[in-house]
Amino acid sequence: MSRAADTEPHIADSHDLIRVHGARVNNLKDVSIEIPKRRLTVFTGVSGSGKSSLVFNTIAAESQRLINETYSAFVQGFMPALARPEVDVLEGLTTAIIVDQQRMGGDTRSTVGTATDANAMLRILFSRLGSPHIGPPSAYSFNTASVKASGAITVERGNKKAVKATFSRTGGMCTECEGRGTVSDIDLTQLYDDSKSLAEGAFTIPGWKSDSFWTVRVYAESGFLDPDKPIAKFTKKEMQDFLYREPTKVKVEGVNLTYEGLIPKIQKSFLSKDKDALQPHIRAFVERAVTFTTCPACEGTRLSEGARSSRIAGISIADACAMQTSDLAAWIAGLDEPSVAPLLTALGQTLDSFVEIGLGYLALDRPAGTLSGGEAQRVKMIRHLGSSLTDTTYVFDEPTAGLHPHDIQRMNTLLLRLRDKGNTVLVVEHKPETIAVADHVVDLGPGAGTGGGTVCFEGTVDGLRASDTVTGRHFDDRSTLKTDTRRPTGALEVRGATANNLRGVDVDIPLGVLTVVTGVAGSGKSSLIHGSVAGRDGVVTVDQSAIRGSRRSNPATYTGLLDPIRKAFAKANDVKPALFSANSEGACPTCNGAGVVFTDLAMMAGVATVCEECEGKRFQASVLEYRLGGRDISEVLAMSVAEAEEFFGSGDARTPAAHRVLERLVDVGLGYLSLGQPLTTLSGGERQRLKLATHMGEKGGVYVLDEPTTGLHLADVEQLLGLLDRLVDSGKSVVVIEHHQAVMAHADWIIDLGPGAGHDGGTLVFEGTPADLVAARSTLTGEHLARYVGA
Repeated sequence: MSRAADTEPHIADSHDLIRVHGARVNNLKDVSIEIPKRRLTVFTGVSGSGKSSLVFNTIAAESQRLINETYSAFVQGFMPALARPEVDVLEGLTTAIIVDQQRMGGDTRSTVGTATDANAMLRILFSRLGSPHIGPPSAYSFNTASVKASGAITVERGNKKAVKATFSRTGGMCTECEGRGTVSDIDLTQLYDDSKSLAEGAFTIPGWKSDSFWTVRVYAESGFLDPDKPIAKFTKKEMQDFLYREPTKVKVEGVNLTYEGLIPKIQKSFLSKDKDALQPHIRAFVERAVTFTTCPACEGTRLSEGARSSRIAGISIADACAMQTSDLAAWIAGLDEPSVAPLLTALGQTLDSFVEIGLGYLALDRPAGTLSGGEAQRVKMIRHLGSSLTDTTYVFDEPTAGLHPHDIQRMNTLLLRLRDKGNTVLVVEHKPETIAVADHVVDLGPGAGTGGGTVCFEGTVDGLRASDTVTGRHFDDRSTLKTDTRRPTGALEVRGATANNLRGVDVDIPLGVLTVVTGVAGSGKSSLIHGSVAGRDGVVTVDQSAIRGSRRSNPATYTGLLDPIRKAFAKANDVKPALFSANSEGACPTCNGAGVVFTDLAMMAGVATVCEECEGKRFQASVLEYRLGGRDISEVLAMSVAEAEEFFGSGDARTPAAHRVLERLVDVGLGYLSLGQPLTTLSGGERQRLKLATHMGEKGGVYVLDEPTTGLHLADVEQLLGLLDRLVDSGKSVVVIEHHQAVMAHADWIIDLGPGAGHDGGTLVFEGTPADLVAARSTLTGEHLARYVGA
């Protein structure tokens, strides 16, 4: 064999590209690209240009689907069924690990500790070393209740034989709050007016009308209560039956119904549901009627007395979970116990990862639902940092979201570290600091929605800078410091704020100006604003909580725009408004208004086919005969926001109520969205701006925005600043929690918290104008802002 043959590369080493050919998911227009493996590739482009459609819904989705197919049909039956993305060719894929910004489970039992397995390791540690010894790891778990049982069991094997058996399990759950740390108390005055009788309509619960067969009449005609007697005059027995009676079958007008006490009924129908998923008027009722207080039995630790009594070196598991992880890591490192050395090493590595990723300020008992999108993403990263896997594809969705400029460098180092292990790292990102460290850049656009979906540039960062794409032109944009700042018209006083890590902060938040609250992640910004400002009269808060909505929800239904449109159609055609709703009487009977017919194929991906009856228009044919301004309802829902604004602004279709909502949507930069586009297809940045547009219609003098630049392209940040200016100039006060230097430079007033995170933060380190902050350079924010504006 010749020497030349030895030097030829092995054929197995030739697969060093991920090839995508003809991708058509969502708005992608036959996209074909080649992505280098074992490199850091950043995908950029305006919000809604198709980045997530390409990276998450095409490349990562197909990788996961192919992995799922390696399991048996039996196992696949338990897994989510994934359809093959609309793409002609996908080659060179490797196993994809997705680290997205989906909020972590909002369940009250889920904490940072349970989500990262740190709690599981702590429980084992305490079950081995804790004194007094109270039982196995489950004895330290607030999700496990203690159980005792005894009785006869019959084992059907050969000769049937009854065996007496006893069973017990020790759990760590506090019996008072059932491991939730808080107890709920229902304010009965919000449920009914006790001066009235049931017949007079005593109930004040939303949706409980006096003639409602299933709710009100079952109480009035149950036979347990006198419907004509005011509730205040009920006997003790009647009150017990009214509020707490166990479910009982009753006959009302010959129909069998279940009667149940009011409090368990309210708990099942309102309190067992995720509060964010409720309609706004019902959520407002729940917030009024229910108060949550710290459990007096366990003092909010969620644990039983036994679990709290067991200690290692004077520290109980409740104390350990309440420490911030940087302190807990130091305590674990100080334990010298050879019998559990492997466990201490593993736990120490997990806790060190928290610190390394910039989350050393979190405590393990922090509820997972309270983490921001950026924090949730970084918590998910923890389990991958020490992984020995190589040749894997890591997919990140804006990993710098919620990070102070000081922390972005640390995040870049972690991304490069994953790449240097031999992994392919794909990142969807807007921040120029992260785009700058990429080996390869893919820029999608040129616009958003139908105006995007094509590759505008592919190559190096220097090539992007020189290109004439929207990202290239704005890559080196730097805002200048505002020279003329507005004069405050008053102030919102905050005195002695102590929520979470705040140390008795006193601050006056100026009114009538644009105020930016900043500081490193974990410094106490959200604690200050959400704890002391949000919730006051006249304060409208637009936070980062996810928009809940099924594939039937769209911008028209979410913003309330559909109501005036339905009424305008009904008035023009002299028919009922309900006909113009695809979720009500006007729905196509074949697909029930969904526009598609779903066929469930068990462990295979379900198939959605366009409904043949309505051809995907979602309405009955008879409804489409009614017109407004020459268009039917399906044509109106297919319009873009900008088109609809023109349509409803003048002529026969003029509808001022609809036009006002559409103007707000155009104001926040969503003119390209179509009115009937499902909410499930919107990007994170689009959802937040949709919320902002909805809240702009509310009566309130102070707007609180939580990182509105999340998911925004450099070019869109300018538009957002223009919108904030218009809000302030119209007489509103705007308070923004933000890390983006362009927003800081544009502010009239800056409130900077710090100096660090967790117990190293929580104090006011600066308040004044951006120019004063840059001149002083006394804080981390000041240093980074000075560098940004080139001062």
